[in-house]
Amino acid sequence: MTNTPTLARGGRHASAPGRGPSRGGRGKGLPVWSIPYVLLIPGLLVIAALLLYPMVQVAIIAFQKVGLPQISGRRPAEWVGTDNFTRIFESQIFWDSLRNTVVFAVIAVTMTLVLGTAVGVLLSKLGKKMSTFLVIGIMCAWAVPPVAQGIIWRWLFDAEAGMINWALNLLPDWLSTLVFGRADWTGEPWLNDAWSVYMVLIITVVWASFPFIAVSVLAGLKGIPSDLYEAARVDGATGWRTFWQITFPLLKPVFAVLTVLSIIWDFKVFSQLYVLMSGPTNREAFNLSMYSYTEAFKAPQKMGTGSAIALVLTVLLLVVTAVYIRQLVKQEEL
Repeated sequence: MTNTPTLARGGRHASAPGRGPSRGGRGKGLPVWSIPYVLLIPGLLVIAALLLYPMVQVAIIAFQKVGLPQISGRRPAEWVGTDNFTRIFESQIFWDSLRNTVVFAVIAVTMTLVLGTAVGVLLSKLGKKMSTFLVIGIMCAWAVPPVAQGIIWRWLFDAEAGMINWALNLLPDWLSTLVFGRADWTGEPWLNDAWSVYMVLIITVVWASFPFIAVSVLAGLKGIPSDLYEAARVDGATGWRTFWQITFPLLKPVFAVLTVLSIIWDFKVFSQLYVLMSGPTNREAFNLSMYSYTEAFKAPQKMGTGSAIALVLTVLLLVVTAVYIRQLVKQEEL
């Protein structure tokens, strides 16, 4: 007689003696706790290939003598230690570039945050349709590439065909003289000296950057309960007091992120300045990014010096960001 498997309740075959219940492959794969880390591996590999590897190479080249002969392979790179850093620290151009970078970043970051916050608060007061329409409009400026930003504002401030000189000439002579000290703006060369170049650069960067701040603030305002503002109105609080006692404290994490991002972006501005200056033509208007580019790529190429300047800029950004975040953490603890 053939042995037929006995049926358990519900019509299922009974387990054979000596066999445990099937686990369906459990325990053969990865531990559950390791799955998130495994999923991060592709992203970490992309970051390492696009960011970490170039940064390591820049750090290595900063301590070497690398020029056209080394790039073409005719000579090997020569290790020079800290000579590149010594050279840039002894250069007055470096200190002028550092001053321009810091002053520009402080002004641009402050104006961007103030204007973006003001626009974000105003957008929150509008209806849904009008707010959406204006958000789409201002985000068009944010979406403009940096090179295109420089071209637009270079044309507007052009000495011969720019609309800025044309608009200033439309002002009454008495008003123009009272405000600006002159009445005729024909042929005004806005982009010739360092002061006016940076004035145009600040306008360019703030124009393109404040929409991101405004939309971020608007999104944060939507998460604040309206009951808080109603209670403030009942207590007779002004709009300014309401902002500093309700809006700003609740949006402090948002402002922290926006400030750090703005510092990073404005410290390393390059494309807009390059276009406004038509290349590295005015050394008095250099920032650290422009100075690094000039040393690395303008003949005679000094890749080591350019990398040293880039490394100094990176360290400066890390220090500024770390100090700012530390201050925020201390305020939260208090």
